[in-house]
Amino acid sequence: MDRADFFDRLDEELRTDAYADVDASPNGLQIGSREGEIETVAFAVDAADATIEAAIDAGADALVTHHGLVWGGLDRVTGREYDRIEPLVRNDLPLYVSHLPLDGHPTIGNAAGVADLLDLVAREPFGEVGPETVGLLGERTEPIDVGALSELLADELDTGGEGVQTLGFGPEEVERVAVLTGSGADWLDEAVDADADALITGEGKGKLYHEAREAGINVLLAGHYATETFGVRSLQALAEEWGLETVFVDHPTGL
Repeated sequence: MDRADFFDRLDEELRTDAYADVDASPNGLQIGSREGEIETVAFAVDAADATIEAAIDAGADALVTHHGLVWGGLDRVTGREYDRIEPLVRNDLPLYVSHLPLDGHPTIGNAAGVADLLDLVAREPFGEVGPETVGLLGERTEPIDVGALSELLADELDTGGEGVQTLGFGPEEVERVAVLTGSGADWLDEAVDADADALITGEGKGKLYHEAREAGINVLLAGHYATETFGVRSLQALAEEWGLETVFVDHPTGL
């Protein structure tokens, strides 16, 4: 497949342009050329030395990640930035990134993957970022005990052995669930306003304990990495439908 065609297909599916003004990550093709052909694509959550080298070792013609290498601009390519970018350039390995667009996609995004895992129905957008959203809100067909919900996430997610931290300040039986993967603590109030019984996200902040306690809502922290493998795996499946060979580079952080 032509590189440009592959990147354009991803941009269209992910509505990359819609997030241009609200995301610190420059999404789409972040490093590399649109010229050339693609047969094998590597997918990973993070663009880092470990995943870049694994993609090169796998003979990939492109690397697609959720977290890229550029955040809010890039002034100099030195130090760690150079060490990460140089192998991509030297091996002609383009890096395609989808951050918030992949969080918010209603069917193949990260929140959608967690919602699928929990069998949430009656889904609606959640987690406003300007005019866009980066999460989902849904309901269980049958309520689940908050402890069982925590165990389900721990069993099914790649938490790196760290488990799921639960702030059990809400109803014991959980039915209405807000999902915003990664670092979603800032959307606690939106979850409360939506009458959610629980907010599922990746990581929290120190103030989250008291905010959740005072609001009377359950919060489950299942790990930033663990909650954000769904989107890139869905993109991997999409690439395979387009006739490409793929490889998934799994490098859990436990965070």
